[in-house]
Parts: sequence; structure tokens; C-alpha cells
Amino acid sequence: MYGRQYTRGMAMLGYALLAAVALVPVAANSAPIVAPVEVMVLGAYHFGNPGLDTHNVKVDSVLIPKRQRDLDRVAKALAMFRPTHVMVEMQSEAPDFAIAEYASFNDAMLAKEANEIVQIGYRTARQAGLKTVNGIDEQSKDGEPDYYPYSKVQETAAKFGQTAALEALGVPVVAWLKNFEAAQKTHSVGQMLLKMNDPAGIQGNMDSYYGMLAIGDRDAQTGADLNAAWYLRNAKIFGKLMQVAKPGDRVLVVYGGGHGFWLRHFAGLVPGYRNVDVLPYLAKAK
Repeated sequence: MYGRQYTRGMAMLGYALLAAVALVPVAANSAPIVAPVEVMVLGAYHFGNPGLDTHNVKVDSVLIPKRQRDLDRVAKALAMFRPTHVMVEMQSEAPDFAIAEYASFNDAMLAKEANEIVQIGYRTARQAGLKTVNGIDEQSKDGEPDYYPYSKVQETAAKFGQTAALEALGVPVVAWLKNFEAAQKTHSVGQMLLKMNDPAGIQGNMDSYYGMLAIGDRDAQTGADLNAAWYLRNAKIFGKLMQVAKPGDRVLVVYGGGHGFWLRHFAGLVPGYRNVDVLPYLAKAK
């Protein structure tokens, strides 16, 4: 008898709780669903190759007809992402980081400007029907710390007998670049970009950067300083992207391949943002 009364009492309590819950407004139903900003990062090799990287690659001319056809296919493939913004590795003083030069972009510019900003960034923006390209790059101003103080790392390595260890970090990079250079003979630009953005490739990890963390001593940790500065530059780049992007936007970022790791990191982890894999789009441009 006691058991039946206890069970009946518990059942009535359960009904009361369910009724109370039903009266509480559900937050998910009252709050609007905010669409994420989708970010697709294309890590590019420098077509004009200014020789400013620690390790540089020799690039075949992209101005010849064959490469121009390759680049047309790349732009059409990337435009399938339906970007609402194209953002590139260039600085702009405009409030929205708009690049004034893009307003005069035409086929004549494509015929003479051998750099990835024009050849991929501008070309894809035009293909997507965009009126603006945003320049979100970040560079040190006079008196500010260097974002990539590699020479200081070299000096510290020499001081503490770590030069061999530092040079060893570059061996896989040099080998990968030689393979990359050789592949140009048989690969289209689209295929070369697939190699550049392959997460299993040299640009898919931070091994050479993280290896530098050990360079120095307890007081002069210049390898750690370099990693912190490089992170800071990329954080500021992504911060500029965030100042422009709105919920639901689709942002194509065309940047040097060395930035890809951190820019994808931010796109994948910053709340309200989603990283989009560029490889399926590049595969359509082969």
C-alpha cells in the first residue's frame, strides 16, 4: 500500500514538473539563429616572388597563355564558393580596407601584373561580381617590433652554438620547395595550389616554427619571440577580416601559403566563424 502511494505521488510530481517546464519559454525559439561567417583560405605561392621569404621558390611566369588559362579555371572554381568578400595580402587605409586599385582592374592588368593578388584575388572577385576587394595585411610600422625577426634568431643560435639545429629545421622546407619547383613542368596552376594547400604538405604544419622555440637560453628566447610575433601578425590580419565581415558572409582569403595555418586556425575556432576547405574547389580547377 505504501509502495503504491509513493509511486502515485512521484508520478504526480513528475506531471507537475513537466507542466512547469512547458510554461518556461525556450531560448532557442526566442533567439534568432545567426548564420556563421564562412571563411575559405587559399594559401598561394608568390607568383612575382619578391624573394622576401626565408626560403623562396622559383616560379614560372604566369603571364604566358597556358598559365592564364590555368588561372581562369582557378578563378571560376573559387567563384563557386560564392564569396561576398575577397580579401588579400595588401594594406589599405580605407575604413573598410577597400583597395582602390581594384576599381581599375582589367585584362591589361592581368597581362602585365604577375602577382597572386591580381591574378587570383582580383580575377576571382570579378568572376564573382564583387565591386570591392579588401586588403587586410598587417606590417610593422617604423619603431614597431618585427613580425618575423629571423635574423635575431640566427644571431642567438650562433651565440649559443645552435646554428646547426636551426639550419636543420629548414632542410625539409628546402626539399619540399625543390619538389614544388620541379612539379611546375607537369602541373597546372590549380594543381600547384592543391600542393600548396595540402594539409599533409609543408604548409600544413608549424614544424619549422615550433622547432625554433628551443633557440636561445633562459633570457634570450628569440625563437619564442619569433613565434609570438608571427602569431600576432596573423591575429591582426584575422582581426581586420572580422571588422569587415558580417554574419552570413562568405569570405575568400588569398594569402601567402605561410599564413594558411594560423588563418585557418582562427576561422575554425573563433565563435561565429566557420573554416571552409579550399581543396574541393581547387580540385575543380585542375
